[in-house]
Amino acid sequence: MTDKVRAVLIAGPTASGKSALALALAEAHGGIVVNADSMQVYRDLAIITARPTPEEEARAPHRLYGHVDGAENYSVGRFLADARAVIAAAWAEGRLPIVTGGTGLYFKALIEGLSEIPVVPETVRAAVREEAEGRETPLLYADLAARDPRTAGKLRPTDRLRILRALEVFAATGQPLAAFHGARKPGPLARVRMACIFLAPEREDLYARIDRRFDAMMAAGALAEVGALGQRRLDPALPVMRAHGVPWLLRHIAGEIALDEAAAHAKADTRHYAKRQFTWFRHQMREFAWVRPEEARARLEGFLGAGE
Repeated sequence: MTDKVRAVLIAGPTASGKSALALALAEAHGGIVVNADSMQVYRDLAIITARPTPEEEARAPHRLYGHVDGAENYSVGRFLADARAVIAAAWAEGRLPIVTGGTGLYFKALIEGLSEIPVVPETVRAAVREEAEGRETPLLYADLAARDPRTAGKLRPTDRLRILRALEVFAATGQPLAAFHGARKPGPLARVRMACIFLAPEREDLYARIDRRFDAMMAAGALAEVGALGQRRLDPALPVMRAHGVPWLLRHIAGEIALDEAAAHAKADTRHYAKRQFTWFRHQMREFAWVRPEEARARLEGFLGAGE
């Protein structure tokens, strides 16, 4: 039927129970769980990003988890291309794609698409990164402000990753990044009926869950996992090196801070990130219905049943 729900989108702050809900729905409806978390794509970090376990992945098909090497700078554009292919394959198999994660830009790209920004040649990217190595982020921001003030005005002066991205585009094209923010190809979910929810637990409950989950990660071997990543000596500006908890645990491994201090900072960073997720989705993704986690399954079953 034309009004049948063809995709389920489950967003929410970190540690809100998204993965468990997506798995339950996938088992009940023959669905495929599609990752929309920018850190869970990296194969180097299974534990500290709370990626689904092998046992959970065996219960229903999972896609776009742990398929990227940590040395790569996985972008929204790459995610969109990967997700487009995965969603098309799910539909071809008669399966329901259930997209879940907390990276707002991934969901936005699935619905609204992306601007056509030229691919930056690897030689240019490497040259920009080499020039930036050892320079403080505010100095890089000043460079960007001089070359591309419009883009700089939209970025935080401390957002090193996005500042470098804008500098790379300028170096490759001679044009500001903002010049490419025009027409865009719609995302793969732009014209299909979707069930979109944002899990919105009570803040204090969520913060307690974040702390408990970090403790569980540590008990499961997160410190050794981060240590193995550190031994690769990757560029500190890479996304995988900035995953919540990674910088602090690396400082502990280097002997700079005690483990309890590293854990406290990691938990605080994660709580702050959860606050930003609430704010971002409230302003950017108004099509998502906000629901309490304990009510989410019934709400989604209602959406799915209505289209049958």
